[in-house]
Amino acid sequence: MTSASHKPGPKNTIADVPGIRVGSAEDLAVRTGATVVLPSVRAVAAVDVRGGGPGTRETDLLAPENLVDAVDAIVLSGGSVYGLAAADGVVASLGAQGKGFVIAPGLKTAPIVPGAILFDLANGGDKDWGGEPPYRDLGRAALEAVSTDVRMGSFGAGTGAMAGGLKGGLGSASIQMPGGGVVGALSAANSYGSMIMPGTNAFWAWPWEIDGEFGGARPPADYAADPFDWGLAKMNPAPRGNTTIAVVATDVALTPAQAKRVAVMAQDGLSRAIRPVHTPFDGDCVFVLSTGARPLGDPAPVALTILGAAAADCLARATARGVFEARALAGERAYVERA
Repeated sequence: MTSASHKPGPKNTIADVPGIRVGSAEDLAVRTGATVVLPSVRAVAAVDVRGGGPGTRETDLLAPENLVDAVDAIVLSGGSVYGLAAADGVVASLGAQGKGFVIAPGLKTAPIVPGAILFDLANGGDKDWGGEPPYRDLGRAALEAVSTDVRMGSFGAGTGAMAGGLKGGLGSASIQMPGGGVVGALSAANSYGSMIMPGTNAFWAWPWEIDGEFGGARPPADYAADPFDWGLAKMNPAPRGNTTIAVVATDVALTPAQAKRVAVMAQDGLSRAIRPVHTPFDGDCVFVLSTGARPLGDPAPVALTILGAAAADCLARATARGVFEARALAGERAYVERA
């Protein structure tokens, strides 16, 4: 197995981007959780949504033509429509700290916290929460837990996830850019499609793996994919039943429009990791954060192309790592069977 000449950051997670911290909280009885990505300063942001059944919060305001050009945090959560409330807990906590968009001097700040959810309501656990879903508290707890140590696998938004027929999870990866700067990705994989090549134990994302970060399995040299063999894909999902939601972050300065282009390009990382992807049953959504510490470089369109390509590769790796690190709960099957 060869090793890539360009390396991840020291942690090989999104937290290699200076100023980015991640926190997760979960409720194992419910089999669900939430994850918060928190920049140290308000970050330029964009989003690209490709799935046919998305569940999102405050994504319209990220359009480049709109007023707000930076966000205070991003929230990923399980729970389908109930999980959107995870961002409420984050908004309340950040607002109490005086953080957020300043509408006018003397007025209460407005924390800008976009988010996306995945569907884990059918994956076991006690969902009989009556009128008090746990997500507001999970969002607040995830915010309180933010650090540069990113837990991967069955944590946070990945707690109740299933990636095709295998246990899904929360994964992360990073890459150091040739001209300086870092790109990192965080992914919660709950896909309709399979991440494993049929008849093998190799991930579809294997060509982009660095230093065996998700097991190092490779397909046979003569492997040929059958166009209609989806392997461990979910064959009979309920609408809105699947989603891969992700955040890409970089310390390279981007305008909102440039961040949007990176989000569009980064979605191809999901295409490299999951088959099929962006189906009517998925809610695939990728956010991009730019902390703006480094200049983009010149000529800007070329530098942006390199950055977007790196984001796609990084997201493919992060998505595979989430499944590789996941631990099965009762009734589930994990890629790696752990005692």
